[in-house]
Formats: sequence, structure tokens, C-alpha cells
Amino acid sequence: MAEREDFLTTEEKLRKYFDGMCVKKDSSLEQFSALSIPSFIRDWFIRKYSDKEGRLNVAFVSQEIRRVVPRRNEWTAILDKMVSDGQTVKFIGKIEVRRDIRTGSISFELPDFGVGYNQTRVPVAVWERCKGPFLSSNGAIWGLLSLAYRVCTEKNKSVGVIELEDFKSFKPYNTDLTYYKKARRFFDTEEWLNVLLGAIDYSAAGFKDEEEKLYMLTRLLPFCEKRLNLIELAPKGTGKSYVYSKISKRGWLASGGVMTRAKMFYDMNLKQEGLVSNYDYVALDEISTIRFGDVSEMQGALKGYLESGVYTVGVKEGKGDAGVVLLGNIDKEVMDTNKNMFASLPEVFRDSALLDRFHGFVEGWKIPRMSEDKKISAWALNTEYFAEIMHDLRDDPSARAIVDKLLKVENGADTRDVTAVKRIASAYVKLLFPHWESAEDADVQAFEKYCLLPAVRMRGIIKKQLGLADSEFAGKTMPQFAVEI
Repeated sequence: MAEREDFLTTEEKLRKYFDGMCVKKDSSLEQFSALSIPSFIRDWFIRKYSDKEGRLNVAFVSQEIRRVVPRRNEWTAILDKMVSDGQTVKFIGKIEVRRDIRTGSISFELPDFGVGYNQTRVPVAVWERCKGPFLSSNGAIWGLLSLAYRVCTEKNKSVGVIELEDFKSFKPYNTDLTYYKKARRFFDTEEWLNVLLGAIDYSAAGFKDEEEKLYMLTRLLPFCEKRLNLIELAPKGTGKSYVYSKISKRGWLASGGVMTRAKMFYDMNLKQEGLVSNYDYVALDEISTIRFGDVSEMQGALKGYLESGVYTVGVKEGKGDAGVVLLGNIDKEVMDTNKNMFASLPEVFRDSALLDRFHGFVEGWKIPRMSEDKKISAWALNTEYFAEIMHDLRDDPSARAIVDKLLKVENGADTRDVTAVKRIASAYVKLLFPHWESAEDADVQAFEKYCLLPAVRMRGIIKKQLGLADSEFAGKTMPQFAVEI
């Protein structure tokens, strides 16, 4: 494939090289917002029902979504169809299965409807036929469910249960990472930034310069790099919750309420792994409103996990690949890296040894508020496809090999600083330059500008904040990083 085709517009290149993986996103997206469905579900429907030019009957598609993606308040009606009418119901939803170690039986949970494991059952024959997606993906997954009401006998009593009759995983695209990397070569850096923004429903025209675009895209780094831990403080209205909750089905956004060690890491009563073992990232939104139960217990588990990806709960030692992202609102007068911004964090995160384990800080106030001109109105990568590509990039070792080869670090550099910079830089390479297969492929100037310098800055803010919060860290500076040419 040729490196560039300058006579084509960005949209034309998208439609040429990502045919079948892009959709027309325009003002019609607004009409789907009331349906409260993730972007990856929405884009699948748009692609299925639009013509070659991206035109679709919005009213019809909305009706189809309502028909096959029921809302929580419709569960009573669904249950009545199964129990009173004896119907098998089919719909797209989220399901999580669990095997009872004592009995060997398998049950499931429907988290969006409040249906628990004690109300359900998965027959052995169904499990053998459908278990593939469940075995390869921890936690809740989306798919087409077929459910029916059955009466079974337990301990000489007749007990009604909801039974899973069939399941098809919601993965409408086959992601070919090799092809994705090759297709990236047809776009220059400016075009690719615009492509990435469109993939998450933003219009590049709404950003005043490249710097604003890059700050917005920084939020995607934990999507494509394992165990990348970030802190972002930002004003309201900049889209934090949207990016972390609507783009990928492989992330978890917790907003308010209580977060326990059992939910985050391991539930000893249920013998069940927590969020960090089941998702690509765990974002704690509105961090000041979340309660953490036993603070010391949570701090201990977090310190071990953020350092090595390993946690210990009781006698259970587990592992996870999820990054932890802290999201909080910040007042205008505190938007200053020279002031102690960590003072607004909850008690559990005021431990400097814990904060030192976060790799980078995102200056969310440099991300502009959402406005009408930032809403996409063009052909763009399908959000579901792009989210799966980012997930696949997490297992791609080439970016880290490039960073290790290109980066020169001064002797005696703090290990956590080096780890943080390398991890952030690797994530930037995966996001912006996935077509670089080796250090020889890399554009050294582009690597320094778009990957290394942002990584050093993000880690440097963590370092400075630690010095403002704890005298033990005061005066400590970032080590020197350079590009090996």
C-alpha cells in the first residue's frame, strides 16, 4: 500500500480504507441520546439500517432500538410475558454468569434490571453451546439473550427460575489489528487526530488547535494501555463521564455511592473477582462523592495493585490489568499545578505513597467544554469497532519495544518516574502511531513531540503535587529523558 494519497479528503480515506467500519454520524445522533444506550450499540444500529450514503430513517431505528434494547422499567412487562404467557423473550442486554463451586451449577445476573444469581439458571447444554464468550471475557458482556421462565424442583420444592436458552455475544466486527495499522499509514498526524476524535463522536472543527485535541484524546490512553493509572481534575461539562461510560463496553465508570474492597478487588463471601480483574479500566467519577468503607483496608489493597497489578484480600492473591482513573471536578481558582490540588481528594487518596503510584495527571481544564460545534457531523470510525481496536492494542508489545529503544534515561532515575513515562509514552504510540512496527519505523521528532514530552509533563505534575502535599517529596524533580537517535 502506498504511504499517502493526498488527493483524497480524510472522509474519503476513511470510507476507502475502513469500509464497513465507519458510519455517518450527524445531528441524528442527538435523537438517540434519549434512549440511554452506549455509543457502540447505537453505531451498530446506524450501520445496519443506513444506506451507502449514510441516510437512515431515525424514527424507525429508534423504534427498533426500543424494541430490542429494553429499559429497566420494562422488566416487569418482560417478566410477565415469560411467566404468564410462557413466551421466550429475546433482547440485547448485559449479562454476567457465575458458577457455584459447591454445586457446580451455573447462574447469571442481569445488572441493568436488578436480576440476581438466585433467580436464574443456565442449563448444562446451553452452557456448553454458548460458553465461549463467557470464558474469554470476565465480567458482564453484551449480547443477544434468549430467556424463558421454568419451574424446577429443588429440595422437593417447585421453584421458578429464569433460564438462559441461548446467547450470542455482541461483537459485530472482526478486528484485524494488522490491517488497522497498515491503514493508518494513509493518514498524516493531523488527519489521524481528527479520525480519533470522530471515533468518539467529536468534531475536530470544534477544537481551536492541536493542543486541545491532544488533551481530549489523552482520556483514551487507559483504553489501550494496561494498568495505566491517571488522575484528572476538570471543570464540569467537559465530557469526562461520557468518554469513560459510553465509548467502550470494556470499561467501568463508578459515580458516587460506595466503593468497597470487595467490589474493587475480590469478594470473599461470593468468591468472586472484582472490577480490576474484569475490565480494562475502572474510572471513579465525582471522586469527592464516593465513599470507600474501610479507608485503611482500601488503601492497602490499592497500593499493592497500583504498584504491580497484584492484590491480596485475605488469603486470596489476584491479578488485574485494569487501569485506575480518578475523575473529579475542580474550582477555577484551584486550576494551577503550582497549588496543592490533591487536597480536594477523599481521605483514601491523601496518602502520598498511594498517589505516587499514579502515572500521570490530566489537566482537564485544558479540555474545552462541550458545545454544539464539537458534535460530529461527518463519516467517522464506528465507535464499537474503534473501542475493540483499542482493547486489542493493549496486548500489542511493539509500542513498548519502540519506547524502550528510543528512550534514554539518566542514571539513578527514580523507577516509578521511569515506569510512568514509559507507560504513558507507550499508550500514546498505540493511539497515535500504531503503524510504527519498530524503532526504525518511528519518526523521532514525532515521538518526542507527541509521546515523550506529554508523558514527562503528566508525570511531572504528579511529582510536583506530591511535593506540595508531603514534605518528604518536596524538592524532588523529574529525571532527564532524551530520545536516542
